[in-house]
Amino acid sequence: MERIIGIDYGRKRTGVAVSDPLRIFASPLDTVPTAKIIDYLEKYAASETIVGFVVGYPMNLNGRPAEAAADVDAFLPRLRKHFPSVPVTLEDERFTSVLAHRAMIDGGMKYKDRRDKNSVDRISAAIILQGYLDRTKV
Repeated sequence: MERIIGIDYGRKRTGVAVSDPLRIFASPLDTVPTAKIIDYLEKYAASETIVGFVVGYPMNLNGRPAEAAADVDAFLPRLRKHFPSVPVTLEDERFTSVLAHRAMIDGGMKYKDRRDKNSVDRISAAIILQGYLDRTKV
């Protein structure tokens, strides 16, 4: 089945989300140590067909790249090297962490569980991917 992967790239952890085969909705998939993200994606690609990556791109409120954008800029060539035939799209990730926390609260997640940064990262990846899916719906 063809899937689009959402990525919330970070220095320590990277959140990963996946689309359904019809590309209607995004679901949080996993949080991976950033040093192992390429290996994780390669293993995932062995069992599922990846037809696109949507990578969150950190932006400031003024529309310029945030300081963390340099980390994403360094990651993109590695991603493209390992997946040369898979298109990569950058998606503005402003406010995704805030939206992820709101989604956890609205979903009834306990305070202790909301403090788990792994949950925030994978939910943020799903929000990034869902924004792309909603914007590109045919």
